[in-house]
Amino acid sequence: MARAIVVTETGGPAVLIAADVHISDPGPGEVRLRQTAIGVNFIDTYHRSGLYPVATLPFTPGMEAVGEIEQVGEGVTDLKEGDRVCYGNGPIGSYASERIMPTSTLIKVPDGLRDEQVAGMMLRGLTAWYLLRSLHDLKAGETVLFHAAAGGVGLIFCQWAKQIGATVIGTVGSEEKAALARANGCTHTVLYKSEDFVAKVNNITDGKKVSVVYDGVGKDTFMGSLDCLQKHGLMVSFGNASGPPPAIDIGSLGPKGSLFVTRPTLFDYTGTRDQLEQGCRDLFRVVESGAVKIEVGQSYGLDQAAHAHNDLETRKTSGSTILKT
Repeated sequence: MARAIVVTETGGPAVLIAADVHISDPGPGEVRLRQTAIGVNFIDTYHRSGLYPVATLPFTPGMEAVGEIEQVGEGVTDLKEGDRVCYGNGPIGSYASERIMPTSTLIKVPDGLRDEQVAGMMLRGLTAWYLLRSLHDLKAGETVLFHAAAGGVGLIFCQWAKQIGATVIGTVGSEEKAALARANGCTHTVLYKSEDFVAKVNNITDGKKVSVVYDGVGKDTFMGSLDCLQKHGLMVSFGNASGPPPAIDIGSLGPKGSLFVTRPTLFDYTGTRDQLEQGCRDLFRVVESGAVKIEVGQSYGLDQAAHAHNDLETRKTSGSTILKT
């Protein structure tokens, strides 16, 4: 029997229940994967709470993991038993010691990367990739604002942006997280709980403001973020850590400088096999080169998923969070 986290009703972290589950043989185009390390992300809390409804109950949360193929299904020719593979954009159900996976979402893991690194970087790293390479091609000399710069996505983004030659102003929740963000390439940090980040951005940029705001926080930062943008600036709302952002009057974007606002998802930027492979190649390249180091801040056992979600939602974590099987 395999072990998995099963959610029978949406709600708080307590609905994450560990259970023994039966795993069938893989079908055509599928493999059975024995997972060693699993990434924990904010999107998992949205599925668990019901903010992002899932198709059916019960379900197993989780969007990324790394492991070894134990069995291949009919028609699978590009992967074999024993191959080390990973995935970072679902399908949902990664909180398990074993699972059936379609080969279309799997990527072979380079020998130079450890399982813990990979579990802590796939969804976050691909998110950073599409934010600075696909949605907006970040350029050297550009100055941007990134909220929650000491989070899992933020630490990868800041390092990658520094490698490109861009300047990142990052908001953080504590002095400790500010030091962590700066150590990972964030040029300027703002303690958003005690400092006016709009005023700080204006001061840091000598009134020029920023070309892009990357906001995974949501309700607490969204409206102020619009006032940090230059004329024709881009507001990227890619998460809701503090709750959904408020509704806005689209007419207000004109007087603020003819701003652009987008609500992207990773799945729309890695939806084709070519997009997924390109994102993974770029991500593996910057990690293997040492330009981006993966900070796994917290590791929990699979049965401790509820504890991991509680720590994530109460901002007790930094860097990436993983579950070990």
